[in-house]
Parts: sequence; C-alpha cells; structure tokens
Amino acid sequence: MDPDFDEFLHVQARLSIVALLAPADWVAFGFVRDAVDTSDSALSKQITALAEAGYVEVRKTRNHTGRHTHLRLTAHGRQAFQRHASALERIVAAARTADPAAEPG
Repeated sequence: MDPDFDEFLHVQARLSIVALLAPADWVAFGFVRDAVDTSDSALSKQITALAEAGYVEVRKTRNHTGRHTHLRLTAHGRQAFQRHASALERIVAAARTADPAAEPG
C-alpha cells in the first residue's frame, strides 16, 4: 500500500468533508451538512473525529441570529488530504497501466 494512503481519512464521510473544506477557508456547518447529505449528528461525529486527529478546526460563535459553527482544515489536515489524494492518484494510475492480460495473484 502507498505510504501516503491515509486509512483514517479514507472513510467516505471524512473524505467527503475534507474534500469539501480543502478549497475553502471557513465553511458553515450547515453548508457542509447539506453538501455531504448527512444529518447534524452524523456530521458532528465525523467532525469530532477529524478535530481530535488535528485535521479540522471548529469555531463556534453566537450573535443576534443564534449560534453558528464553522469549520476549516488545519495545516496538518490540508497536508494529509493532499498526500492522500496523491496516493489515490498513484493507485489509479497504476491500475490504468496494469496489463489486463496478467494473471491475478
């Protein structure tokens, strides 16, 4: 397996969240929830795991319209995502160049 492949990050929900956060700065929790089509509780669980791993930073604020939660990738999370994406690209490239006539095993 590619040494940059990140099994923790490869979980579909986490990978979707991190990929959504990668091109952005701070992103509203509700936007992420809707974009990855999940519930508040399921997203909260994945965000907690990502934050504990140091991949995501969570900012909670309160103003006259209520409480707001925003998320962003940390520098560590951004690097981990870039390494993992590169590993996936290498895996796909190897599969594309593999000899389809080769015997398995």
